[in-house]
Amino acid sequence: MKSKNTPAEKKDKKLTSRRNFLKKGLLAGAGTVLGAGVVGSFDAFAESGDSIKVLGPDGKILTVDKSHLKEIGARPESQMQTEGREGIPGRKWIKVIDLGKCRNARMCVAACQHAHQLKPEQYHVNVLRMDREGETAPFFMPKPCQHCDDPPCTKVCPVDATFKRQDGLVLIDNERCIGCRFCIAACPYSARIFNWTDPRDVEKYKDVEYDVELNVPQKKGTVSKCLFSANLLREERMPYCVTACPNGVYWFGDENENAVTNGTTKETVNFKKLLKDNAAYVLLPELGTQPRVYYLPEKNRLFPYKYNGSTELKKEHSS
Repeated sequence: MKSKNTPAEKKDKKLTSRRNFLKKGLLAGAGTVLGAGVVGSFDAFAESGDSIKVLGPDGKILTVDKSHLKEIGARPESQMQTEGREGIPGRKWIKVIDLGKCRNARMCVAACQHAHQLKPEQYHVNVLRMDREGETAPFFMPKPCQHCDDPPCTKVCPVDATFKRQDGLVLIDNERCIGCRFCIAACPYSARIFNWTDPRDVEKYKDVEYDVELNVPQKKGTVSKCLFSANLLREERMPYCVTACPNGVYWFGDENENAVTNGTTKETVNFKKLLKDNAAYVLLPELGTQPRVYYLPEKNRLFPYKYNGSTELKKEHSS
């Protein structure tokens, strides 16, 4: 008499059959999606039962066991990369941006692009023109990665390429990145970019050892973003954007010391008092991401707003 499978046994068989089918489908394009070195290596991995979807070379979504991707991402790391993933003990870095002082000089943008091998159209920090309703004049807002304390980007990365360090920074390791772009979709601040083409000066950097704290050399097919200039912080120096700004827009410091220093004036002040006295705020607080970038409202502006060569003087400037 032929025994009948229980509903649970039928479900297990169906899942096993589906995994095997999808595994074969992924292997067919693994050289493009995950790198040629992983082709033929899946059979050595144990099934975890936890599957994840990845983007195939033909633009179709494929499903693969999550443990396979973790193993693929776990390449040998240099000491530079190991230290870069751990961060600087005892530190909790924060940035404060004074919107009343920004005049769109974009020297912060240029300094960042130069340091991180970015093309002119690529931004780790960009300066946006912001318009409010009513009689208030527009203002400029620099927008870097927010280095959230509860970052959604790190939760979706299947290979631990993006991670949060003990000092509060969220970084990307492009030696691990497989270009799935899940982190870009998860970021509510649109703070990440994808290298669709070879980066700037690719020949110049081809023999340079990869530095995860600088994210250089950049690589085609990987994600990049603001790093708070982690490489400079290790040398006890201020970030590129902070020191490049001529107008004192940026304050940077250590929350554990409750102190931030202005990149232009070099003045150091009480961090919490600066936030309280100026009614500071963070972007999209309702999401619960807990950003480490704070904004001071665009009050007491140093410069009248200029656009297309004309000066727009609103009521706030004439009073």
